[in-house]
Amino acid sequence: MRKLCYFILITVFAAVLTAGCGSRQAAQQGPQAVEVKAMQVIKRDTPVTYEFVGQVQAKNEVQIRAKVSGNIVAKMVTGGATVSEGQPLFQIDRRQYEAALLTAKAQLAQSEAVLSNSRLDSIRYKKLADQQAIARQSLDTQLALEQQNAAAVAANQAKVQQAENDLQDTLIVAPFSGRIDVNELSIGGFVQAGSTVLATISSVDPVFVQFSMSENEYLKFTRLGATPDDWGKNLKLVLSDGTEYPLTGKVEQVDRGLAQNTGTLTLKAAFDNPQKILVPGMFARVVAQGEMRQGALLIPQRAVQQILDKNFVTVVAEGDKAETRPVKLGTRIGNLWLVEEGLTENDRIVVEGALKLQPGTHLKVVMIGPDDLQTQAKQ
Repeated sequence: MRKLCYFILITVFAAVLTAGCGSRQAAQQGPQAVEVKAMQVIKRDTPVTYEFVGQVQAKNEVQIRAKVSGNIVAKMVTGGATVSEGQPLFQIDRRQYEAALLTAKAQLAQSEAVLSNSRLDSIRYKKLADQQAIARQSLDTQLALEQQNAAAVAANQAKVQQAENDLQDTLIVAPFSGRIDVNELSIGGFVQAGSTVLATISSVDPVFVQFSMSENEYLKFTRLGATPDDWGKNLKLVLSDGTEYPLTGKVEQVDRGLAQNTGTLTLKAAFDNPQKILVPGMFARVVAQGEMRQGALLIPQRAVQQILDKNFVTVVAEGDKAETRPVKLGTRIGNLWLVEEGLTENDRIVVEGALKLQPGTHLKVVMIGPDDLQTQAKQ
């Protein structure tokens, strides 16, 4: 029994001794380094670009309302169709307007006959007055009657013109080329002159992209040129899926002043849209080129970590240890951020693996270049 106890004690002591040796060996090896990918801060002369959130708008958009009342008897277009200027869209029942035109023409013919007769009477009255066969007052009365009949003719001519216009307005045509909406009225529907909206039509080529910029941004651009004709050209457009629109645009309209509630200035840039890719209501980013920044420092967007309203990057510090450093960022240039403060061109920043690091963590650094970053982004 005593020998069994001695054996157990010896076994436990050996186990403790083995564990102690393992701990000393791990301590001698030190903490294990974490493998990360890093790159040198990029320094180069860079044209600064500014991005603004914009929304596509039709350059011309109008609600089509009938000028005359009546029932729709024909529809020559389907919802969402592309139409050309002057293309017939709807036909309103024209029978009552045809009858009104015939009535107006009859009244005009009657008044013209009366005017013709009064003119003959005026000629006879003048001859008699010259012969002093009638009083001068009788001639004056006849001439006044002739003027009255001429005025009646003019009034009836206006009625005929109005009746012809009403008859012509029973055919609703497209005021300009564009695309019609899908909420147009159906055959048999009654339209009230001036109030019923038959359809809405929007121009599609070119289109406006409306965006806003701050007061400081506007002042920066005015230093590049006095008017939008100087700095508002060659604007690029990035669609919501990240693709770049193939055509450039230019600023055509600038609001008269800053909005009081936001302090921003509204602008409209025109973009050609021959393929009908841009649709009103679509959101896109307007990219404008600003000043040339000499020796700008750039870092990838993926290297930046945002906590609340602060931006941080992980730097490979002395001894290949992780260091978290706050940075002040400028504008975004492609997939890079322009760094205003916090880094130098000699710094190395972690671009992959930063989320698993703590300050002071030993790093096993794999350096990559901007080309490798572009390849990874494409993949």
